[in-house]
Amino acid sequence: MLEQLLIFTRGGLILWTCKELGNALKGSPIDTLIRSCLLEERSGAASYNYDAPGAAYTLKWTFHNELGLVFVAVYQRILHLLYVDDLLAMVKQGFSEIYDPKRMVYDDFDETFRQLRMEAEARASELKRSKQVAVKPVNNARKQGQDQKTGFGENKKSNSGLADGGDSERTKSHQLENGYSNGNRVIESKLTAVVNGKENASSNVGAFDVNKLQKLRSKGGKKTETVVNKGSKEESKKKVTKKNRVWDEKPVEAKLDFTDPVGENGENNIEVLAADQGQSMMDKEEVFSSDSEDEEDEEGSQGSKPDAKKKGWFSSMFQSISGKASLDKADLEPALKALKDRLMTKNVAEEIAEKLCESVAASLEGKKLASFTRISSTVQNAMEEALVRILTPRRSIDILRDVHTAQEQKKPYVVVFVGVNGVGKSTNLAKVAYWLLQHKVSVMMAACDTFRSGAVEQLRTHARRLQIPIFEKGYEKDPAIVAKEAIQEASRNGSEVVLVDTAGRMQDNEPLMRALSKLINLNSPDLVLFVGEALVGNDAVDQLSKFNQKLADLSTSPNPRLIDGILLTKFDTIDDKVGAALSMVYISGAPVMFVGCGQSYTDLKKLNVKSIVKTLIK
Repeated sequence: MLEQLLIFTRGGLILWTCKELGNALKGSPIDTLIRSCLLEERSGAASYNYDAPGAAYTLKWTFHNELGLVFVAVYQRILHLLYVDDLLAMVKQGFSEIYDPKRMVYDDFDETFRQLRMEAEARASELKRSKQVAVKPVNNARKQGQDQKTGFGENKKSNSGLADGGDSERTKSHQLENGYSNGNRVIESKLTAVVNGKENASSNVGAFDVNKLQKLRSKGGKKTETVVNKGSKEESKKKVTKKNRVWDEKPVEAKLDFTDPVGENGENNIEVLAADQGQSMMDKEEVFSSDSEDEEDEEGSQGSKPDAKKKGWFSSMFQSISGKASLDKADLEPALKALKDRLMTKNVAEEIAEKLCESVAASLEGKKLASFTRISSTVQNAMEEALVRILTPRRSIDILRDVHTAQEQKKPYVVVFVGVNGVGKSTNLAKVAYWLLQHKVSVMMAACDTFRSGAVEQLRTHARRLQIPIFEKGYEKDPAIVAKEAIQEASRNGSEVVLVDTAGRMQDNEPLMRALSKLINLNSPDLVLFVGEALVGNDAVDQLSKFNQKLADLSTSPNPRLIDGILLTKFDTIDDKVGAALSMVYISGAPVMFVGCGQSYTDLKKLNVKSIVKTLIK
């Protein structure tokens, strides 16, 4: 049974709801659909499943892009109603005929909806009956075929294949008007030739052909000659030896040993480098100029002009002046395919690029094209708006404000860094610590990577260089307990932020993922940062989705903690292949809070959304 059907504008104004149904929905499926599907450019999907305590709903929707209306139907997932799609299409057509932007109440649509619903249910029942009727003849035909196979099995054994072939050829020769006897003669001659050929072949099975042996010998001789020639060439190449390098006896002027000096007591005398590094890039406003992109766009449009001329300049000019009545899928497909290929070349995961194009197509289908505009530019503008909506954070990512809020509550602000192996968690943790130190925030590191050899020493080196305390318990300890003791130590010492370093783990490693879930559930950190490489493509979807899935499955609380933010590393090595940022944000819904772009402590900056979008589109 249909639970609810709503009609509302894109601005959120509800125009009509079905009063006949009037069922109180459990939870908030409509709000969840808008928040997690429509606003995140996932509207190209066929349906959306919503789970609530004691209920499981399926939501389907459609748009009227020209009028800016959204039609949503809600029903129980277990029912599998077949008429919902047809009903939405009929309601869309019927409501668009009476829609008036100045009108707020549509009580007269109740009777129309009642008739449309009865018509849709009748169509669905008729379709179901026709399918059941169509299944029965197919089963009967299968039984008859089995009977024919069993009945004619003995005949097939008695009759040879040649005789069957002769019968078929004779039936074909009946269709000829002239030359019936000639056709028979030809068939008989062919049959005798085949029979003779088979007899000869069977009689000469044990014979040995000397001519074939001579041919094989001649071929083998040629091959051996070529092999010998190749071998001689390779020997001549091997004789050329590499010249020995002559080293200069002069001492090397540049400093090659970058290890820290060790004193008499074995302690490293490390210089404090925090003051010499300068201002972090997080606090610098990045100036973004779109001149270069505009020039490249103009060059691209000039390069594509000859192709446009082939289509006919008069028809394209007339269409651009007069405008198109409404856009359909056939009009949007070429531009969307080119846009999808462009996104994939910029390292966007294929699944994400396809879903984005489907969402853009759903938002443009049925919309009227304005005058003096092209379909490609309209699609590109819609994609730019969608990308900006996705990459723009939907909540505050101001860590400094959250730190001060935690300080007022007299507890440390805890940040946990998670991710796969070798992405740079420890290095970027030190960059975040340096940025916090510049804002007069006291920081303490927690070495909870008790799995990898050298991880504690690496973090200890960063702590000494930055002159901040570090809490460590060595190796082969429970990281959850180490993190808990570190937080307790920070509250005693008055440290405002605790940065927890964890071991790198692949998303399929269940024992390590279980340990990470225990660490998060036991300590309840304020921020869980996923550290990912900007170099990954399709693997970004797999990493983030499985990390979130494991954290949710292995959690003991009803509201599990998932990834809150993303730290993107190695951003200086990818040139214009910036698609990993889009893939990670789209699959997780978490914002990119930091971007690592170098080796020093200052090489940490914010994500420039406009720059990323321009790079993806150009």
